[in-house]
Amino acid sequence: MSVEPHPPAAVVPAVVPAAEPAPRLGEPLPAELLDAGERMDGPELRAHQLTCLRATLRHAYEQVELYRRKFDAAGVGPQDCRSLADLARFPFTTKADLRDSYPFGMFAVPMDQVRRLHASSGTTGRPTVVGYTEQDLDMWADVVARSIRAAGGRPGHKVHISYGYGLFTGGLGAHYGAERAGCTVIPASGGMTARQVQIIQDFRPEIIMVTPSYMLTLLDEFERQGIDPRSTSLRVGIFGAEPWTEAMRREIEERCDLHAVDIYGLSEVIGPGVASECVETKDGLHIWEDQFYPEIVDPLTDAVMAQGEPGELVFTSLTKQALPVIRYRTRDLSRLLPGTARPAFRRMEKITGRCDDMIILRGVNVFPSQIEEIVLRTAGVAPHFQIRLTRRGRMDHLALDVEARPGTGPDRRAAAAAEIVKGVKDGVGVTVEVAVVDPETIERSVGKIQRVRDLRAQAG
Repeated sequence: MSVEPHPPAAVVPAVVPAAEPAPRLGEPLPAELLDAGERMDGPELRAHQLTCLRATLRHAYEQVELYRRKFDAAGVGPQDCRSLADLARFPFTTKADLRDSYPFGMFAVPMDQVRRLHASSGTTGRPTVVGYTEQDLDMWADVVARSIRAAGGRPGHKVHISYGYGLFTGGLGAHYGAERAGCTVIPASGGMTARQVQIIQDFRPEIIMVTPSYMLTLLDEFERQGIDPRSTSLRVGIFGAEPWTEAMRREIEERCDLHAVDIYGLSEVIGPGVASECVETKDGLHIWEDQFYPEIVDPLTDAVMAQGEPGELVFTSLTKQALPVIRYRTRDLSRLLPGTARPAFRRMEKITGRCDDMIILRGVNVFPSQIEEIVLRTAGVAPHFQIRLTRRGRMDHLALDVEARPGTGPDRRAAAAAEIVKGVKDGVGVTVEVAVVDPETIERSVGKIQRVRDLRAQAG
């Protein structure tokens, strides 16, 4: 059985002489560096999306039993997609669907056409397994290369990759994208923080790709070794795999004198490279809509929201062969905005949180990102914190451990705790108990950070 070919993908790698000097960061990408997809105007993009969407719906329906059952139960078929708006008639795909189909039940091609497997950690249940054909891997490398160019990367730049390698998509996704962009890859992976600092000092990379929380750990290690992070060769940080705030961007940029740029992805859709910020604007992530079609839906009613309205981010793949996803619910909260640096592509606002990370405390919705904003603007404390949910009697209780900066005395610690309590009460509307703890006592992350520890079951 062969794979029905999709229309040619719009991403074509730009061919740029490696000897061309890199422009100053923050300047718009020259038109000759834009690939074919980025050069599309609005009507061209929408025509491409509809052609690819209809082919993907047909491919999924014909090759994946789960989609066939879901479509039939909803009373729709591939032939019913006559416009992009018709996608709203089709059922959603959830992480539970992938887990229930473990390991390969949602693959749409025979295994002899699958060139690579990735999987989630499975810490909260069965892992989700994703597969890639050779064409899928090419497309993935192309969109990550596009993201690196959008962030300011150019052929000849060295890219230090501290995302984890292995079944997690971050390391290898960034690796092959950086190579496709003509960069030199330093595959550091995660961990061995002191050695990573030495490598950055010795190899002098211009770009680092890493989770923002681990970047903070690296910055702490630079300073522990007596090295000013602003003196390093790093000029661009491409940060993803977890939500991070504008306050954290400012913290990283000020401490390291680089451009901090957001990249977004998730393994079920492809991995990193679904969307990325452009360094010249840093005003939200342009979604590479020639490959991934976005929607925002109300997480409670499932209704599609208008542009600019907040809600849950939903993606449909347009050219994936091995594992097409139809209306995949990411659980990430954002909103869609018009394009700026890439006018044809809509932007998604920085992720503000996740539906499943939301804490409901006595009727108030609380997101870790709201706490992070308050911590980062408080003098005397570091950007390392952890939220603990417990019970006191019949009531839920929110406690917060925050690290003091080195040299912060008892009086300043007490003042910082009081400022955070007041900031959370005034800005979020809940009461929190704050403990300012000694430096380097909160566990550091080498991957995605765990901001919330829910201990309510133990208390009950």
